[in-house]
Amino acid sequence: MQNDQQKVALVSGANTGVGFQIAKALAEKGYTVYCGSRNPEKGTVAVSKIAGDARAIQLDITDSDSVSAAVEKIETEHGYLSLLVNNAAISTVGQPGRSMEEMLGAQRASVVPINELKAVWETNVFGTLAVTQAFLPLLKKAQYARIVTLSSSLGSLTINSNPENPYRSAFDAAYGASKTALNGIFLSLAIDLEASNIKVHLVSPGFTATALNNFQGTDSVEEGSLEPIRVALSEDLPTGSFTGPEKDSGENHILPW
Repeated sequence: MQNDQQKVALVSGANTGVGFQIAKALAEKGYTVYCGSRNPEKGTVAVSKIAGDARAIQLDITDSDSVSAAVEKIETEHGYLSLLVNNAAISTVGQPGRSMEEMLGAQRASVVPINELKAVWETNVFGTLAVTQAFLPLLKKAQYARIVTLSSSLGSLTINSNPENPYRSAFDAAYGASKTALNGIFLSLAIDLEASNIKVHLVSPGFTATALNNFQGTDSVEEGSLEPIRVALSEDLPTGSFTGPEKDSGENHILPW
């Protein structure tokens, strides 16, 4: 497809980690990139480290007023959105300072406090869908548009139902299952938008060392950003795709649902 329109992107949670790397890569490729951050000061600092047209924007995906203000700002300045990257997520709302193993153990389905489970899902599932719905009118105004949502192979039911999966015990009810729900909702969205100008993609960064896992992941942020950046920059992927790093998913990058 040919798209001669200036490409405008919004990346949620772009002040650090994988989100920052995605925003940086998009700006380097000529996108106007809005870097979403709950904390405006952190967003401003992040943007100062990015070459190209990067702009800080306050965005808390669980706050409807914050989302509405972000929509209004981008609509006023551009009138459309070419790419929405849903990166913002949390892994826990429980006691801070715990190791990844302690956190996952406390989020097993048999013991996780329901209020904590709801809080994680409020961001990872409902907040992500809410911000996507809010920006759909601007995405529909672009010549071609895409929605790229950061998921995880940890959300794959096929992978986790295999007893030989070494990470199977990490499939918890709060974070892991929130990614399963996210996959289902955004596959539903891909089907819903099949006849539109908008493609929908889900992508796993792999086991990346970020604040989500107390920086205990095996891959650096730079390594973990490679597949999300590939998908964010690819305009010819089929809608409804779920991909991951080559080492996790093979040469075709496709992950099983």
